[in-house]
Amino acid sequence: MILFYAPGASSLAPHILLHATGRPFSLEKVDLMTKRWSGGDFNLINPKSYVPVLQVESGQLLTECSVILQFIADCVPEQALLPPPGTPERYDALQWLSFLAMEVQKNFITPERHGGVSANFLAKTQAGQHATRQLVSPRLDYLNQQLANRAYLLGDRFSAADAYLFMLLTWARRLAIDLAPWNHLSQYFAKIGAHAAVRQALEIEGPPHSLRTTD
Repeated sequence: MILFYAPGASSLAPHILLHATGRPFSLEKVDLMTKRWSGGDFNLINPKSYVPVLQVESGQLLTECSVILQFIADCVPEQALLPPPGTPERYDALQWLSFLAMEVQKNFITPERHGGVSANFLAKTQAGQHATRQLVSPRLDYLNQQLANRAYLLGDRFSAADAYLFMLLTWARRLAIDLAPWNHLSQYFAKIGAHAAVRQALEIEGPPHSLRTTD
């Protein structure tokens, strides 16, 4: 498998999950500003112009973070990174993945464009970052409530949903959103950050490119 990624982008979630599986994979870094990778024009890989993209053994290209996470988890069913398909627990997990994609990630993404493009989807201006905080905070309230009585999103063990939420919380940190008021969420972020697969992915990716270039 080949994961097309950009440091600090939503591709961090499948990157973490791939490390958690222990299965071999390779990485291709994408420049989200120029839309280039080592093989040339990234738009030829994904006309939607964003990561993640996962090329599987058959050559098929998968896009959309929540779908890629499901695929990776289903490659190693014995690891229970998601519940088995068709079970009530699986549908609960799919609700979480959909909520993270549509309610949390979507509200982090800014309509701002700089130079005609959005290089990393997060606001670069102070006004834009303030607007993002206003949109995201109610979703963080909900997550904090849900984590009051559970160790992980799906219960008592790390799952694909946790890789996704951890990635989104790194976006909160990049926007200087202090998680301290959400005590359960803050503790959760620290716990997931200590996971071996998370540490591996973060070390490989290094720091994301800077956000604010103009006020």
